[in-house]
Amino acid sequence: MRFSILVLALVLSVSCLAQKKGSTPALAKKPLDHTVYDSWKEITYKALTPDGMHAAFTINPQDGDGKVIFYDLKKNTQDSVHRAASIALTYDSRYAIFKIQPQQNLVKDLRRQKKKKEDLPKDSLGIYSFTTRKTEKVPDVKSFKIPEKVGGWLAYQQEIKKEPKPAASSDKKPVAKKVKKNSDDNGYTLVLEKLDGGNDLSFGYVKDYTFAKFGQGLLFSTTGNDSTLKAGVYWYDLQRNELKNLHEGKSKYKYKGLSISEDGTQTAFLVDSDTTKALIRYFKLYHWKTGTTSAQLLDVETSLGIPQNWIVSENYTPLFSKDGNNLFFGSAPKPVVQDTTLLMEEIVSVEIWRGDDEYIYPQQNKQLANEKKRSYLASINLATKELMQLATAEVPSIELGDEGNSSTFLGESNVPYRKEITWEGSSSSDLYVFNTKDRSRKRIATDIKGNANLSPKTNFVCWFSLPDTVWFSYSIATDRITKLAPDLKVKLADEEDDHPDYPSSYGAAGWTVNDQQFIVYDRYDLWALDPENKKAPINLTKIGRQEKMVFRNVRLDPEARFIDPAKELLLSAFNEITKASGYYKLSLKDNKLTKLLMADYRFGGVVKAKLANQVLFTRESFREFPDVWSTDLNFSAPKKISEANPQMKNYFWGTVELVNWTSLDNIPLQGLLYKPEGFDPTKKYPMIVYFYEKESDNLHGHTPPTPLRSTIHRSTYVSDGYLVFVPDIVYKIGFPGESAMNCIMPGVTQLISKGFVDEKNIGIQGHSWGGYQTAYIITRTNLFKAAEAGAIVANMISAYGGIRWETGVSRMFQYEHTQSRIGGSLWEKPLLYIENSPIFFADKIKTPLLLLHNDADGAVPWYQGIEMYMALRRLNKPVWMLNYNGEPHWPVKRENRMDFQIRMKQFFDHYLKGKPAPEWMTEGVPAIEKGITKGY
Repeated sequence: MRFSILVLALVLSVSCLAQKKGSTPALAKKPLDHTVYDSWKEITYKALTPDGMHAAFTINPQDGDGKVIFYDLKKNTQDSVHRAASIALTYDSRYAIFKIQPQQNLVKDLRRQKKKKEDLPKDSLGIYSFTTRKTEKVPDVKSFKIPEKVGGWLAYQQEIKKEPKPAASSDKKPVAKKVKKNSDDNGYTLVLEKLDGGNDLSFGYVKDYTFAKFGQGLLFSTTGNDSTLKAGVYWYDLQRNELKNLHEGKSKYKYKGLSISEDGTQTAFLVDSDTTKALIRYFKLYHWKTGTTSAQLLDVETSLGIPQNWIVSENYTPLFSKDGNNLFFGSAPKPVVQDTTLLMEEIVSVEIWRGDDEYIYPQQNKQLANEKKRSYLASINLATKELMQLATAEVPSIELGDEGNSSTFLGESNVPYRKEITWEGSSSSDLYVFNTKDRSRKRIATDIKGNANLSPKTNFVCWFSLPDTVWFSYSIATDRITKLAPDLKVKLADEEDDHPDYPSSYGAAGWTVNDQQFIVYDRYDLWALDPENKKAPINLTKIGRQEKMVFRNVRLDPEARFIDPAKELLLSAFNEITKASGYYKLSLKDNKLTKLLMADYRFGGVVKAKLANQVLFTRESFREFPDVWSTDLNFSAPKKISEANPQMKNYFWGTVELVNWTSLDNIPLQGLLYKPEGFDPTKKYPMIVYFYEKESDNLHGHTPPTPLRSTIHRSTYVSDGYLVFVPDIVYKIGFPGESAMNCIMPGVTQLISKGFVDEKNIGIQGHSWGGYQTAYIITRTNLFKAAEAGAIVANMISAYGGIRWETGVSRMFQYEHTQSRIGGSLWEKPLLYIENSPIFFADKIKTPLLLLHNDADGAVPWYQGIEMYMALRRLNKPVWMLNYNGEPHWPVKRENRMDFQIRMKQFFDHYLKGKPAPEWMTEGVPAIEKGITKGY
């Protein structure tokens, strides 16, 4: 049973969000510090009911219990429910369904008491009515689901609390009765509820369940309760209120992959009827159609359609084509299994690394779990029962055509080119077109560098060729490849790319109805291309390049497959010069472009109501948190509906501005300068320089107080009286370190010349690529009084031959083609590897250096940080290194992130503000006190 509770809420009008005149006087402002993190809130979810009448969004602290707000956009009132998560809005816009999590502090206290997991408090289910503004609560709920395209129904799995043990009798011992319990193995009680009233239905020991998209029925599997409900798969018809057993099995049977056709008339699922502990599991594919008594076996393994010794894969959920005529499933080679009769000491465990392996062994190890679950797509025509294996080991990737309705499929294979991943970072592909009608497979292109896709109606295959920097199309009907817009004067590939590799495309907005036009981006504008090149390209936005305005399509309907020329497009807009942003609308009927909103903010996160022209979006700046705003599609009269962090007004915040200078290579550059609140140009301020590559487009980005994992927190440092300078960097191939030096130093010296920078107290900080550049720069200049560098590459020679352990891939590609920008192998350009490696010039360093490098770093090998630490230690230079045990490329655990921010701030405060050095810097923390003494 569920019961009603009044929503713990404030019913407010938007006008009440502001403080009334004559109320409590404003508090004196104070600097931000590390103690404020937990008071700052985040908005991690926002959505509109399909009718656009109500908004739902969460306001959650970084650590602690948050809440969901349900906001009535017409009445400007709101309700809240605490600790809500996993929120879903019903399609009829009447209810919000969500989990209510236990109080976080309560759970922590019970864990400290060593309580078992099963004894910890469970989630509840919340059902909020937008009509009554009340929330009903169901205790101990494990999961819930609602139909995607219809309202009125809810299904949830409920855990049953433990029954108390019977008291011992003085006469005789109680007779133990074995009772089947709710568990992951047995399943849980499934409750089907009609939200508008009516009797709830319960089904015991349900393992899996799913609604039909339009609410025609509910499909579920159960291990059975041996009385009223046998083990098997069931279909509950929601229109007829009838339960039908589609497959009767035993409690030990395994059921997977429950699937329902779009129209709700068919289902498919997988059954493993082997009740032994055999290592190879033989799942069978079953299919049921309305009007038949039970599900029928589709005996695919004896068919000639799939390869010999292949089996149905349990790791692919069967999928119906949208029209329901075809069923897709996964097959796979019968797996090789371990000889279970061998003892552990009898097993030989050896890796054989061959020079000709497709993937190097570390990459194979990282991909092992996925490879064991790899499925190869096959299709069945449900009318003729004809089966065709589409994907194979040679062509493993298949794209469905027209949501599975088409007989045409696109195959893509990188198998012949996998070895080149070691030094290229990616691989080429061959493209194939499959046809299930004539069972043909044709290779249409080879050695393609770039991703390919089918057009929505499968008339064309389209891809961007990186070497050619143009789009190509392949016509299915004419068997012809066409280079699109070959005479276009503007580039469709990144104009500013400075890597020793092919520039990437600016991407595409999509296809118009019936594959008539393919709409792509250049740096600024949208272009309509004829996929057969019979018509000239059309610049749809026209003014983008002229006004340095970047236009991009905002996809309001995630299900839309076409761009409808009859409807107006919503475009985001960004001015490269001023950094202002906003929205325009574009009519494809007459190519009329209309400005809706442009301002000196960053706008984003547009979410549209499914059935109405209402949207939510965020607006932010350095001084403004990205709260939720609501408006219509014309962005007329937008209103702010959230205020997540009203406490901001109590703290010094500062300002940010664009600065311009010219690099030593005579390149005009931009950067960001953050200034303390109440900035006085006649005073001198300590300054920290932080950088990565290009940051100036983030002029209006907001940085709320949070323990960042790897960089200085701009708001916190500026609030405490620091200047923060963030310069852009452009690179010359072969000289990444020198390029950083030539871009950053003129910007710093120009700021010094203005008189407000304390030139004797400037710090420098960067992480990963920024950490490398920091380490390089301090080998070339003594301007900086202190430096922090995280996850650095100190020695490009040893790093070149290393492994990115997170993915198992070689690091060679990074130096030859991508971020490190050397532009050749170690043997082609050995001197550049030395020239760009800080380790070889460590003796020139005079700047005190704080290193961060964790022993589980999967991107930059930990030994790189060690090499620099050991070099500076040997040279008797001031150096410290932080290693958060078990952490990856940066600290992830919140406590570690907070610790890092505290130590880095203490380090810079000591050197740049003259504060006393903390104990961890002067005395250290010996291993025997690790985890006990912090030494702050």
